[in-house]
Amino acid sequence: MDSSSLNSPELQRFLEQEKEKAMVSEMVSKLTNVCWDKCITGAPGSKFSSGETSCLTNCAQRYMDMSIIIMKRFQSMQ
Repeated sequence: MDSSSLNSPELQRFLEQEKEKAMVSEMVSKLTNVCWDKCITGAPGSKFSSGETSCLTNCAQRYMDMSIIIMKRFQSMQ
């Protein structure tokens, strides 16, 4: 592989897409851990209670909202 192919737009686009996939995967992992620890207080059964379901939904929404705010802030700094 020569050095010109390392700087090709296709490779750069691919690397950027892979970086974005890794970021999304990390965000989902963090969201799962944070919300699970916050909302699931006992041993999980076969179904979540209505309180657990509500807590998980609200936690995930807040996490996503904050992630969007942070991403927009970083984008505006560039």
